[in-house]
Amino acid sequence: MRRVPGPTDHVVVVGAGLSGLACALHLLGAGRRVTLVERDAGPGGRAGRARLGAYRVDTGPTVLTMPHLADEAFAAVGDGLRRRVELTALHPAYRACFADGSSLEVHTDGEAMEAEVRRFAGPAEAAGYRDLRRWLERLYRAQMRRFIDTNFDSPAQLLHPDLARLAALGGFGRLDGRIGRFLSDDRLRRVFSFQALYAGVAPARALAAYAVIAYMDTVAGVWFPKGGMHALPRAMADAAADAGADLRWGAEVNALERSAGRVRAVRLSSGERVPCDAVVLTCELPAAYRLLGRTPRRPARLRHSPSAVILHAGTDRTWPQLAHHTISFGAAWERTFDELTRRGELMSDPSLLITRPTTHDPDLAPPGRHLHYVLAPCPNTTIGPSAATWRDLGPRYRDRLAGELERRGLDGFADSIEEELLVTPLDWTAQGHAAGSPFSVAHTFAQTGPFRPRNLVREVENVVLAGCGTTPGVGVPTVLISGKLAAARVTGGGVPRSVGALAPPAAAGEPSVPAPAGADDTA
Repeated sequence: MRRVPGPTDHVVVVGAGLSGLACALHLLGAGRRVTLVERDAGPGGRAGRARLGAYRVDTGPTVLTMPHLADEAFAAVGDGLRRRVELTALHPAYRACFADGSSLEVHTDGEAMEAEVRRFAGPAEAAGYRDLRRWLERLYRAQMRRFIDTNFDSPAQLLHPDLARLAALGGFGRLDGRIGRFLSDDRLRRVFSFQALYAGVAPARALAAYAVIAYMDTVAGVWFPKGGMHALPRAMADAAADAGADLRWGAEVNALERSAGRVRAVRLSSGERVPCDAVVLTCELPAAYRLLGRTPRRPARLRHSPSAVILHAGTDRTWPQLAHHTISFGAAWERTFDELTRRGELMSDPSLLITRPTTHDPDLAPPGRHLHYVLAPCPNTTIGPSAATWRDLGPRYRDRLAGELERRGLDGFADSIEEELLVTPLDWTAQGHAAGSPFSVAHTFAQTGPFRPRNLVREVENVVLAGCGTTPGVGVPTVLISGKLAAARVTGGGVPRSVGALAPPAAAGEPSVPAPAGADDTA
């Protein structure tokens, strides 16, 4: 594995999102002095926090899988995730609701899910689910060490027996076709293939290898941190501070001071100069390339994932058909993916993710009130409406979305809203996300593994990249790995892998583990 040459005693990490915080913890554990600079007033990045009156809202991801990857970062400094964050395993992980009025509880426990599939679709589909689950577990094991949790220096690293194993499992076929070998019920096939959209690819065009995301969602378990997802970066920042990191909030980087092929110092917009031996940039790829004064040459332009409209709604009521996470599928399927990824149109029959975090933490809302997060995928601004167009389109789409929710059984949704925040591609663009998408570079074959923008920078020998735009990619588990991989580039050590690198540290049925007094997020 290539590493940063020369001295690396003092590392400046730019950005306190999940990848930057994970990187900082792994660097601290390896004995490096770390200065972490963040332009915002606190940690989180995409996993931020907003206040809507008395409501506390997660502005980024709402689904936590593979928490052992976060625990690896805490363990690097002798700390522990469960010492600082109270986690609850979600049962069900999701509730799936379909246009025909049927619904399915998505359990991560194998026996419970098999029984639910039998009730929902009959014994043949239950047998297919058993085989699918075994395949997902084998697929995950074939990919994790060699293709996800690894630093790539060359495509030649793919030439390994694990590549043959992945091919033998059908990993290079199409996702929807492979899922169809196990399940014939169209509704069930959606439950195990919609995750491809997280990677920015329609299931009909995604590699079957991306079913590893379905493994994380439907086998490994889904968790909820008390205080919301923002409690995780807050706890990571506290652990880093306790381990000796110098955390600088409200510190925006406007230049890198370079000489002889190395960055010698980071310059802040305040005028302060921070000398360093190495730099880890976890900001958006366009911002990182601007600081570096270069854009890597690629055979083709980077393609970005679809974007999303998110409606955060604080309401005076809720609806019993909603679980903590509810996926509301429209009747259309392939057509809507075509609209999102090829035609650049708003979904004519949207599938929606509805999260109600007050299910497990009522303190996120005032007494007797509820918090709902509604995510509707939409085209990015490269192929769909421009960022400026969303200035007028956003309020109209918000009304359309509220009306759709009411048609799907959330009676009186619009009238129940007391506080709300609408986030559209206009807002993502303002935050610096390329193509107006918070989901970064899509996971097409040409943008995956060694073909994704690499985390080492040519011509500047002591700069490393981390975050969802580089390896291994988009999602909470992968950006945590990204931070660890970036730290390994600096330290030169192998990528530390716990036993949990192949399986979560606890069964999905593990009871919630309380954090010590005062450890949960109160910001």
